[in-house]
Amino acid sequence: MINKLKITFLFGVFIMLFATNTMKAQLKQGELVDGIAAVIGDEIVLESDINEQINYAKQQGASSNVDKCDFLENLLNNKLLVYEAKKDTLIENRSAAIKDQANAKYQQMLSQFPDEKTMLAAYKFRNGYEMKNAIEKIDTDTYYGQAKYQRVTEKADVTPNEVTDFYNLYKSQLPEIKDEVSLAQIEMTPKLTEAHKQDLINRLKKIKADIQGGETFESQARIYSEDTGSASNGGLYKNINKGQMVKSFEATALNLQEGEIADPVESEFGYHLIQLIKKSGKQYDARHILLKATPTDEEIATAKKKLDSIRTMIIDGKITFKDAAFKFSDDKRTKFNGGVIPGSDGSNRLERESIPGTISYELAGLNKDDITTAFDDVDDRERKVVKIIKIEDVIPAHQIKLETDYDRIKQMALNKKKSEMVEKFVNSKLPTTFISIDKRYDTCQLKGNWSKDAIKK
Repeated sequence: MINKLKITFLFGVFIMLFATNTMKAQLKQGELVDGIAAVIGDEIVLESDINEQINYAKQQGASSNVDKCDFLENLLNNKLLVYEAKKDTLIENRSAAIKDQANAKYQQMLSQFPDEKTMLAAYKFRNGYEMKNAIEKIDTDTYYGQAKYQRVTEKADVTPNEVTDFYNLYKSQLPEIKDEVSLAQIEMTPKLTEAHKQDLINRLKKIKADIQGGETFESQARIYSEDTGSASNGGLYKNINKGQMVKSFEATALNLQEGEIADPVESEFGYHLIQLIKKSGKQYDARHILLKATPTDEEIATAKKKLDSIRTMIIDGKITFKDAAFKFSDDKRTKFNGGVIPGSDGSNRLERESIPGTISYELAGLNKDDITTAFDDVDDRERKVVKIIKIEDVIPAHQIKLETDYDRIKQMALNKKKSEMVEKFVNSKLPTTFISIDKRYDTCQLKGNWSKDAIKK
């Protein structure tokens, strides 16, 4: 039962896309070509999709003795949700934005390779057009599948009695909890000196002068911009929705005339030179050149010294860690929650073996309530930061129990209820949806009424 809970409606599994190529043939109703496992409406399930889900589940700890039919039905459910979502007028059509996002992802991936040919060979695509289409397809499925899932399950909730009933019914099958810790952090972004800031501004002013002197913005972006997502594309972002970019970037871009270049502007990413290309309704196109605000060794040392002084104040009882996190931390994700780092399941617990090596090294030998000294790290955007971390709690490995793991069990019960709601929704749509499943799966005992004989379209 637990393995099935793990694989039910896992939209994130699609990150395994690049092991296979996208099918390019135009599909007609009832037509199955080699590599296609099923057709739902005008959506397809590839044989490779099923294999990749199985591989992913095994990597996440599922039994090696998995039932391929379960994964097929999981994908059938996902594809039906995608199919229904595209017809749902209350779900925003984001096709244009997804296409641009796919192009940006492509450029970002390209920046990690010496050239396009090497990247295409690594991901087993024949050309860039094919790879961009594959990225766009996976992002489209993910967006629409998640949007419909949320629409179907938005009213899902569980009472305390339902949590207890779930635990009593499945407690013998619930997993053992591995060694865990609860951690809180104070994270600071090293401040650049005024001289360092002015140097970045002066460099951008020189680039602007060169552009006004005859160089193209595109060529200068390719040479100087440190934005890996747009540099190789001449700094271009197309169809930017209002509210999508950081405030200082957007305010600057939208105050320009088309073709005009602004003076350097600061954001949380660094310093930008921005050119407005086109503005239409709620969208606009812009180019930019980014010089990141990468701190020097001296600036990092200054931040660590300040953070160690805050640590001393906490140890001396002059301020609590919670208050210090609120007052000093630059991490918006944790500063309003006492610095507590959330786990992947939404709880405040982290499996010890999942903690990144840099942090794990700093925690070695420490106990509950101990606080590390300041150390270097990077944030989720790969920017250099300094941190101190407190061990709030240590939870030894144990069998999951209602008394100690209520929130986790509640989430499991809620996930099960959501799965049941989606299953009910899917079954209600089967009689009116074209479905064709390859005969190699005729022996599968599927829970839903996916039988080709029962559905005549």
